This record gives sequence, C-alpha cells and structure tokens, in this order.
Amino acid sequence: MSPRTRPHEIVERALELSTADGCVVIADEESTANLRWAGNALTTNGVTRGRTLTVIATVDGKEGTASGVVSRSAVTAQDLEPLVRAAEAAARGAGPAEDAQPLVTGTPSLPDFTDAPAETSSAVFADFAPALGEAFARARAGGRELYGFANHELVSSYMGTSTGLRLRHDQPNGTLELNAKSPDRLRSAWAGRGTRDFKDVDPTVLDAELAVRLGWAERKIDLPAGRYETLLPPTAVADLLIYQMWSASARDAVEGRTVFSKPGGGTRLGERLSPLPLTLRSDPNAPGLESAPFVIAHSSGDDASVFDNGLPVPATEWIKDGELARLTSTRHSAGLTGLPVSPTFGNLILDGGGEKSLEEMVADTGRGLLLTCLWYIREVDPATLLLTGLTRDGVYLVEDGQVVGEVNNFRFNESPVDLLSRASEAGRTEKTLPREWSDWFTRAAMPALRIPDFNMSSVSKGV
Repeated sequence: MSPRTRPHEIVERALELSTADGCVVIADEESTANLRWAGNALTTNGVTRGRTLTVIATVDGKEGTASGVVSRSAVTAQDLEPLVRAAEAAARGAGPAEDAQPLVTGTPSLPDFTDAPAETSSAVFADFAPALGEAFARARAGGRELYGFANHELVSSYMGTSTGLRLRHDQPNGTLELNAKSPDRLRSAWAGRGTRDFKDVDPTVLDAELAVRLGWAERKIDLPAGRYETLLPPTAVADLLIYQMWSASARDAVEGRTVFSKPGGGTRLGERLSPLPLTLRSDPNAPGLESAPFVIAHSSGDDASVFDNGLPVPATEWIKDGELARLTSTRHSAGLTGLPVSPTFGNLILDGGGEKSLEEMVADTGRGLLLTCLWYIREVDPATLLLTGLTRDGVYLVEDGQVVGEVNNFRFNESPVDLLSRASEAGRTEKTLPREWSDWFTRAAMPALRIPDFNMSSVSKGV
C-alpha cells in the first residue's frame, strides 16, 4: 500500500480483512507546517506529513464483549493484515470490556468520505510571514526581542465500521505564541492566539500589546503573598475551566470522587455554581472553533469509549445561567448513572453576558492585580478540585484604573469551581489560546473574570 493510497481505501480494506465480530477503523492523515523564531529572526521552519491507522476489534464471548486496539503509523500493504490480526488477537486475549456497548449505527455516511485528505503547507503563512518580519523590525527598533513559534496542523480523520458508518472530519488547528523580552532578560511578556488558518492573527498587533506590557514592567513592585482582587484574562480562565471539564465525569461524580459529588450521595447537577449568569458550553459548529461532530475515540478511558465511535456530538450546555447542567458521560457510564449521554467536548465556550473588554475592566479597578497567564497547573485535591500553579510573564498592579508597575510572580492555590462562585464580574467573551494546555486543547472562547480575593499563596521567583 503506497503512501498515495487513499485513506478511505485503507479503511475499507482493513474492514474487509477483519474476521472479528465487530470492527472500527480510523485513518488519520496529518500534515503540519511551522515557523520558529528567536531574537527577532526566524530560526527554523518545516512541513511534515504522516498517517496513523487505528484498528479496534471487538469479540463477543459468553461473559461479554472484549475489545482490542492497535495503532501504527506508516502502514504499508504488507503491514495492514498483520495490524488487523494484532487487534483481533488483543481482543481475544482480553477480558470482557467494562465499557462494552453495541457499535454505533444510524449515523448518516458523509458524502466526502472518499475525497482526498485536506493538507496544510507553508502557504498557510503567506500573509503571516511578512507581518512577522514587520514585527521583528518594530521590535528591533523598540529595543525588545521576539521569541516564539507558529504551528499549523491539519488532520483528516476517516472512520469506517462494520456496522456501516463511513464518516470523515477535517480538523485544522493553529497556534501562535509570541514572547517579548528586554535585552537583559529581566522583563518578559507573552501573548498567544488560536487560529484555524492564520488569516485572523496579526503578529504586529501582538507585538504592540507586548511592547506596552514591557513598558509597564520598567517599574518593579514587591508584593507579599495574600488574597488580591485579580483580573484573570481569557487565557487563564480557559486553562482553569478546561481542567474543570476534564474533571467533570458523571460516573466519578456519582461515585463520590469529585467536586461535582453531592455530600451524602448523588451529584450537584442543578446546583448554582455562580451568582453570575455564566453559561459554559460546547458546540461542534461554533464559528471559528469548529470541532468533530461525532465521537473519534482511539482508546477507552474515563471520558471516552471506543464503542462510542461515530456517536453524534451535540451542542451541550455544561453550566447554564450559573447552574450545573451536564456532566460528561459515555453510553456505558450513562447506563450506570442514569444520567444523559454527554460525549466529551472539542471546544469550550464561556458566555458571561458581559460587554467590557479587559482594558475596560482594568479602568474600573480601584486596586488589584492583572495577570498575563498561568502555567504548571497541577491538581492538589480532587474532592474540591483545588489546583496549584504559577503566574508567568507579567503580573501587574492596577491602581485607580491604571497599571502602575509589574509585581513579582506568585504561586496560586484555587479551585476553578470555587472561583466561579466568587467571580464578581465577567467581561466580553473572545477567542483565546489556553497557554498551559495548548498542546492538548486550543479551541476556546472565554471572558475575563474579576475575582475579589484570588489566593496568591506564596511568592515565586520566576520571570
């Protein structure tokens, strides 16, 4: 099977080779293009291509249905049958799968299943690269250095099943991260953007924003640990709420293991989590944040099941007008809990009803902190979803509506669920790039949040 063999043909041939009771085949065609720069100059660029084939075999037995999953890259004609047989052997050697369900049926086949995969190339940077050169020149003239990278990935996923599903999804995913530093490396500022095609990101705009922040950092102010009124920018809100959703398993909540478990039994569904009319939702068709409208699961885990492959993913409100409305569940866990099936999400949007920009929220602040971003976020206590992490690349003191200088970095200890209950204001929702989780999750839109008493638990020496 040559590299030119069309993905849908690979899927069909693997299904023909299968002798298992059930089979799911996923072919992922991936292409990437990237630019990297340091000290106001490009350092590397490249384009890659790749293919991964995943075969999921299911075998029925007296005690239940078992599954075997095998994934390999660069599969040739000689490799295809051994790959299918390996998945079948894995299924026959495994015990009954806890999450076993009938393979999905009824999802209409897509007419583009037989089309060639979408691909990215260096052409995606046709407009971006000249603007980046202009940003380098401006930064050089302004006495600052720019570091960062731009990455664009396009994955075409083809799915076929023994129950007749023939589905395909093209997922573009772009990230831009830009860091500006003073020549002595004592001042640093960061900005990031998520994008589908690099047509809606301008590095000169980001450089201008970073120049302002480096200017704020010329005045240094030491502050002790403590609780401060804090403005969390959209990127920080995204990082916190993505982790919250990764912890929003219906089964874990029913079994009393998470912050969404109700004391004495049950879940907190229907409970008000915020006094603000916040709605946290996912929608595969959200403009600019489009994601797969059906389940693509290469393995089973707490929030996904290979048996659910091809299951439609609807728009879902996880929190509605401040109340907890849904928890994630597979068909298997929904059967255990009695709660609705709610497949995991491909994007995350928080609507707060606010209209103010972050700059306008700063102008309305008497005294407080303005963060740039969070990083090194780790879980401390799953029962409360207490997280710890660090601030990075700029924490600024606001007095009487003006930024008056940069303060030291902090370690924080906070639960995102608790933060929602204490948030006193939400700004305008806008697309953002979560910095901590950008390797795993990029499609987010969030408002800035005002927290009256954000817990900066200790001082950090980081820049």
